[in-house]
Amino acid sequence: MTRVLVPLLTDPPARPLGGVIHALTGKTMGTTWSVKLTAQPAADLPALTAMVQRALDAVVAEMSPWEPLSDLSRYNRSPVAGWTALPAGMAAVLRRAIAIAEATDGAFDPTLGALTDLWGFGPRPFPGEPPSSAAIEAAREAGGWKRLVLDGDALFQPGGLRLDLNGIAKGFGVDQAAAALERAGVKSYLVEVGGELRGTGAKPDGQPWWVELERPPTANDALRTVVALHGLSVATSGDYRRFFDHDGKRYAHTLDPASGAPSDHGVVSVTVLAPACIDADAWATALTVMGPDTALTFAAAHDLPALIVSRRGKNLEERLSPALQAMLDA
Repeated sequence: MTRVLVPLLTDPPARPLGGVIHALTGKTMGTTWSVKLTAQPAADLPALTAMVQRALDAVVAEMSPWEPLSDLSRYNRSPVAGWTALPAGMAAVLRRAIAIAEATDGAFDPTLGALTDLWGFGPRPFPGEPPSSAAIEAAREAGGWKRLVLDGDALFQPGGLRLDLNGIAKGFGVDQAAAALERAGVKSYLVEVGGELRGTGAKPDGQPWWVELERPPTANDALRTVVALHGLSVATSGDYRRFFDHDGKRYAHTLDPASGAPSDHGVVSVTVLAPACIDADAWATALTVMGPDTALTFAAAHDLPALIVSRRGKNLEERLSPALQAMLDA
């Protein structure tokens, strides 16, 4: 069985004339990226590939905690009461991160760098077991999005504050890759970075870019959901992507700022659709932290198209937000 999601369009994509589909690929952020685009047969594919790669490399250079010379790493090492001048892209991401942190009452928090490292999900080697309660509390107290002071593009270091933008930077990277293609005159494309996507326009046959929403590995293979990506992005947060098992318990990489530990509310995955991938990425992380009931209520209140998969006993339960259901009923 296949469910089809169709966005309500005021400006449907025009069918390209004389174009063919080209494919570009590369590596970034510890994963891969790919682009499908509609352009003339003689399009300069090496130049387009280089433009996309350059846009993604800039995101890594600014916001990767694995790069010791990145702007994020530089800020995380900065002394107490110092100011760090941020590049425009990182400042824009941080402003959006703060807005979503405020909207979600801290369910999304870009200041969990110390906790991320403590749990072994950052650049530091995995410690082999969960950290102590005292270490968790110390790292949790060092963070907190309300400690962020951003003055223009300058960020204040109150002491011990460490950024982690992994819950939003990949989505921003997708948007930056899309912007690079648009600057080159590409009007129809599908960008993918590590499973997060953004699409617009139509293929030569007039069809939109159809993509299948990601499902947990244990989900029912008979039920598929596809969506037409035109002016839309999609991101999924799942507990099956990065995790470790210890004493029979799974610890996933999405941390709950309230506890300082991996989120443990029974959510298996959350998929969110939004015009900008930066938003889809961050909202998916926040809804995962909230838990299925609160996440569904929040998505309904904020008109977010979201698919929430949670555990119910030994089975998985899917919940569709009203905005997503409306796309299904269109």
